[in-house]
Amino acid sequence: MDKPHFQSLREELDFTTIQIAGFLTREVTDAFTRSIEELRTSGHAKGLPIGSIAPDFMLFDHTGKTITLSEEIVKGPIVLTFFRGSWCPYCNLELQAYQKQIDTITSLGAQLFAISPQSPAHSLTMQEKNGLSFPVLCDTNNQVAEKYKLSFRLPDYLQDTYRSLDIDLKHFNRDDSWTLPIPATYILDNQGVIRLACLDPDYKARMEPTEVLDILRTLT
Repeated sequence: MDKPHFQSLREELDFTTIQIAGFLTREVTDAFTRSIEELRTSGHAKGLPIGSIAPDFMLFDHTGKTITLSEEIVKGPIVLTFFRGSWCPYCNLELQAYQKQIDTITSLGAQLFAISPQSPAHSLTMQEKNGLSFPVLCDTNNQVAEKYKLSFRLPDYLQDTYRSLDIDLKHFNRDDSWTLPIPATYILDNQGVIRLACLDPDYKARMEPTEVLDILRTLT
């Protein structure tokens, strides 16, 4: 079946969910559903609210260049998107959707930084595979995700589920903590104030990049 033409990221994510459901076992899908609901009700990893001052950070990008938020924020608004890793099809689709809008983002005087706990090597592979022209930052041990109240540890049963799908976070992230960020998007103004915060424990839900553009237009 030919891949249909999508009008939105949401449509593409939904189509991917349908495709993936065709080869996952009931045990696996139940584990994912259980983990989402547990995370939703736990109160952990709830993110920083609108109006907060964004915590500063210094991270390496996929080329080894150091990016310091406080140095970049004075240049204009910043879009931060926290994603899980190159192994996640939803993350790949999200970053591809941002790439389609990157020229508009920069024309509005803003910058986009994508952040994940995966190693520089895997970040570079992801950047090359998806043809990304914006920095992919390496948040080792989810230290920045923790500051933004997004980090959580996968329960043992979910670690087993990931391994059954040949997804070993120790391999991708180069640590054995089995922690991930909740996928989230923040927009910061040039004072470092969070003007938009969008996150959802359901990893299949992502913000539309066109909605990000709407917010950026109000800041410029």
